[in-house]
Amino acid sequence: MSTNSEWHRLTTSEVLARLQTAPGGLTAAEAQRRLQQYGRNELETGGRVSPWSLLLDQFRNILVIILLVAIGLSVVLGHGVEAVAIAVIVAFAVGLGFIQEYRAERSIEALRQMAAPTATVRRDGVEVEVPARELVPGDIVILHAGDRIPADGRLLEAVNLQVVEAALTGESAAVSVAPGKTAFAGALVRGGEATGEVTATGARTFFGKTAELVRTAGSANRQEHEIVGVVKSLFVVNAAMVVVVVGYAHHAGGTRCPESIQPAQSRYVPRSPMAGPRGPLRAAGSPGE
Repeated sequence: MSTNSEWHRLTTSEVLARLQTAPGGLTAAEAQRRLQQYGRNELETGGRVSPWSLLLDQFRNILVIILLVAIGLSVVLGHGVEAVAIAVIVAFAVGLGFIQEYRAERSIEALRQMAAPTATVRRDGVEVEVPARELVPGDIVILHAGDRIPADGRLLEAVNLQVVEAALTGESAAVSVAPGKTAFAGALVRGGEATGEVTATGARTFFGKTAELVRTAGSANRQEHEIVGVVKSLFVVNAAMVVVVVGYAHHAGGTRCPESIQPAQSRYVPRSPMAGPRGPLRAAGSPGE
């Protein structure tokens, strides 16, 4: 299917032919078939997530888990200052991650609420009102003043059509849209009327792609995942070396294991690349540093 940037280059007859429809609209049977093919015209939000779930998700991070283990070791060994310092880092990391994801979820929910609830379409040559989530590519949509545009579409006819695209561009001023141009889902019809043919629905609309960008804004990109992978590998190698050294010292010198673990543990946590600033931890480190 053509992208939204290509539809305006086609004539009305070419658009109708490309989407295999007619000025009288789709038949009810064809609309149902396309609904099965393209899916519902709604944002893919992945379901609503409660704030508690978002908070608990922060503790599933491997680095947070390792730092929690470090806190436990510090408490067991009686080094409360180190435990408090590491706990502050964990609280900061968890709080920051929670705030970012919570804001993203709220933004997606706000976008979802802006979607049009119903739409007027031509089915079997008759204008009917249907739930906007049941629109499919090829539907002929009728737009009037006050309507929320339910899906991306190429305008076939338009009379003094004025739309506000604040949800998409942030601009509150109404703009004129002429026949042959694309009307975007989420825009509000301020005045005039028009007839358009749906070219994209759901996540394939410009509005849907915007929501997807908001949803993934806090996620790490591929390069960040690779960096985290390297850090985790270094963490494991360093931890293994600590175990070997501690084991050797315990075997060769008869040092009690807890006493030999503590200096290594207190030195290791501040030097972890993902553990946060080194200054506060070094100041609160063990006397051996």
